[in-house]
Amino acid sequence: MDSSPSASPAAAAAAAAAAPAAGAAAATDRYTFRPGLRWQPEVEEYFASAYGRDHFARISEALAHPSCYSCIRVNTLKSTTDTVMQKLLKLVNQNELSCGFNGLKIGEQNGGEQAHEGSYLVHKCPYSGLENVLFVRGSGPHALHYDGQPGHSMKEIIISRKCAESVLRGAQVYVPGVLACSAHVEKGDMVAVSVAIEQPVKDSGWAVGITRGIVLQGLQSDAHYEERKGLYIGQGIAAMSRAGIFRVLHGVAVEMTERVYKLPSFNDVLEGEIFLQNLPSIVAARVLDPQPGEQILDMCAAPGGKTTAIAILMRDKGEIVALDRSHNKVMGILKLADEMGLSCIRAYKLDALKSVRKAYEERNLGVADNCSEAIVTLAENSGPIRSIIAARVTNAAEDSSTAIVEQTDAKRYVSKADLRKNLRRMRNGTGRSNCSGGRVEDSKGFFPSSFDRVLLDAPCSALGLRPRLFAAEETLESLRKNATYQRRLFDQAVKLVRPGGLIVYSTCTINPGENESLVRYALDTYKFLSLGSQHPKVGGPGIIGSCKLPNKAYTEQWLTEDEAQLVQRFDPSSSLDTMGFFIAKFNVGQKED
Repeated sequence: MDSSPSASPAAAAAAAAAAPAAGAAAATDRYTFRPGLRWQPEVEEYFASAYGRDHFARISEALAHPSCYSCIRVNTLKSTTDTVMQKLLKLVNQNELSCGFNGLKIGEQNGGEQAHEGSYLVHKCPYSGLENVLFVRGSGPHALHYDGQPGHSMKEIIISRKCAESVLRGAQVYVPGVLACSAHVEKGDMVAVSVAIEQPVKDSGWAVGITRGIVLQGLQSDAHYEERKGLYIGQGIAAMSRAGIFRVLHGVAVEMTERVYKLPSFNDVLEGEIFLQNLPSIVAARVLDPQPGEQILDMCAAPGGKTTAIAILMRDKGEIVALDRSHNKVMGILKLADEMGLSCIRAYKLDALKSVRKAYEERNLGVADNCSEAIVTLAENSGPIRSIIAARVTNAAEDSSTAIVEQTDAKRYVSKADLRKNLRRMRNGTGRSNCSGGRVEDSKGFFPSSFDRVLLDAPCSALGLRPRLFAAEETLESLRKNATYQRRLFDQAVKLVRPGGLIVYSTCTINPGENESLVRYALDTYKFLSLGSQHPKVGGPGIIGSCKLPNKAYTEQWLTEDEAQLVQRFDPSSSLDTMGFFIAKFNVGQKED
């Protein structure tokens, strides 16, 4: 006979009632957005030593979430801030932006208001010097309810981390970003959207570990079932079936209907009149303080936001040289300039590390080897840049297969077909891509002291961009390499700027080794440089502390307190709710021989 006490009917009933409640609580806890940003242990320790452990924890948490507002930069050559606000109001009243804005409210408040759920607040930027900027306030995080059919789990789609970061900023889910999908998903089905974050693997690396196209059963045996807990970013309607998602190469896979963060979309809205840009990027262009008629260099210009901002500040008068080593990115800069109606921007394909020409080189211009690329040069203290193709064809016999292109420095041979093609391109003018013959122009660099002002928005670790759901790909070695690369770029900038000019250095990272360390290097290496005060001043002083960096390979010491007051550091965990940017402005004195 069993001597164990039997449960009373009341206790059994209570247990039965508690089971569904516990299950509901577990589901509620699972279907949330509570990301935790992962770092390499040594990198995390490095930043904790630099910022202080509590402060870095706040920064790390903020980076994993998107900013709750967007910045609109108004093209003041085509419109005004007031006019743009009125146009937005008119579009909302006509319900043309109902899907993108979801109940937009427009006003002229001075900032600081909290947006009501389901609405956005548009107001003018309250900071002096940024009168052409509008703030669009979003809302979030929102607690969403993922309700599946009774007795069945919610159909689900898992997307890649980079896709999820875009969705958190307001994008839809596109086909290339989908990794896995529940069985029997059909067009029109409601699906929950979660994200797969890289996990540690045996060889000390990181990987997602999901084979694209895997079927999700809604079971704990599903790929990364536990890891996806707290990583649900919303739900939407499948725009195609499961089979379609993994059969096609592009297109919208899921149209998001409910989001953890609600931010407006500006696709095809007032094209040419507005540009969506991060606030610190707008500030960097303002700090450069370009003047009409000057010659400006944007060393690492893609995608062109800062370049076009500079051109507008110059009233499209003067000359801006925009460089990038990627053909497609240069094409993007030219396309953006054309869209905004700007004619003073000259974009060239060039590695910024090779942007300084040797002083002893001949100043003559000639035809490139293939007779289809212009060699662009800028003489010292010269006037506007000119792209010149000088070619003279000698009297060649009609049956000759080559023509001699005479130059002052050398003779080169090109085929008659290439020569005719090149002449036809010049005769026909610019093509659809806004550049000669559909090709971007290469540059062989520029002579020292050619520019009045130089903007170096340096390639960096990008650890200040939000949202960032994973950061463990960065190591101390990769951070060190970034710092070395940035110093080499800065050396080029110093040579290209004229005495009495300005250099503005900016990054989108929180790494002091790429920020304060570069400033320390610049001031110690070039005695004719000095830090200048910045306007507008938004981010506040960049003082972190008096301690040294953990690794002396980055820098020997922090900036002094007076020097730190002159740089701008945008803290992602501050009340500004912005990105982690850094801006330093250098005045250029008389250069040493």
